[in-house]
Amino acid sequence: MNDASPWVDPELIAAGKLLQEKGYIVPDRTVAPLSEVRKAQDRVGAFLGEGTAPLKSERDLQLPGPHGRVPCRLYLPDDVTKPGCIIYAHGGGFMQGSLDSWDHFLRELVRQSGVAALSVDYKLSPEVKFPVAFDETVAMIRLMAREGAGLGIDPTRLATGGDSAGANLALAAAVALRDAGETKALSFLLLLYGVYTTDSESPSWQQFGRGAGLSQTQMKWIWETYLENPGQLTDVRAAPGLADLKGLPPAHLIVGSLDPLLDDSNRLAALLDKAGVANALTVYQGINHGFIRYGKLIGTARRAIAECAAALKGAIG
Repeated sequence: MNDASPWVDPELIAAGKLLQEKGYIVPDRTVAPLSEVRKAQDRVGAFLGEGTAPLKSERDLQLPGPHGRVPCRLYLPDDVTKPGCIIYAHGGGFMQGSLDSWDHFLRELVRQSGVAALSVDYKLSPEVKFPVAFDETVAMIRLMAREGAGLGIDPTRLATGGDSAGANLALAAAVALRDAGETKALSFLLLLYGVYTTDSESPSWQQFGRGAGLSQTQMKWIWETYLENPGQLTDVRAAPGLADLKGLPPAHLIVGSLDPLLDDSNRLAALLDKAGVANALTVYQGINHGFIRYGKLIGTARRAIAECAAALKGAIG
């Protein structure tokens, strides 16, 4: 490693080696059949979640949405009456990811925050295209605001959030609700290393998006697969970082210093500042994209979960 090379967390390196040794490798989604990519992602998720203890109250739900039923999983914190709730969208490039693979992370977030979580299993591309996942995210927030009391949560204390593609959906949903005049629907945003624009040529993409992991090639392919046409690249429902951000709820943002999406988070934080929206951005050093589910292996991920939980508790707990 020369002096110009960025520092890499040794636990991140060790985690990568361990996954390789155990054969938990997710193939390149631009080359491998998507069914294989999804199965591999779920195998990694199962390994990362081994040994996690369920909460006392977890429920699988089939909730009504604009494009049919939406599978969701509701996690209620132990021994908390009528908690606030975060409506959460998982990552996976709009085309992979599942409720089970995010179980362990959300259980820990709920335990530490005392806030409930509704995990949304939105429909994936390419089977469905934009804006279906966006529509379903908005619909689940509206449903919890309207009917959440019957599910055991306080519908006046709601947040939305997600990681990667899920953070995109959460921010876009918040903008849409603001635009619809539903400014009291949400009290907080939890945005984890999100893709907020369709720009994959920024300096952080140039520096960190050329090797393994999330690459420029993959990101361009994701947009081509998710969107119906190139004209949607600037649609704020797909690129919410291009929207007017005034009037959004306070936000907690995180990203790794080695993430190709680092510039997206820095840019969004600056735009939120300019719009007068309270926000905090934490850049975790030596960590790359997708780290929040790696608490089993990486101490920085455990610290990030604790800090996200503290922010969520302070906002709606």
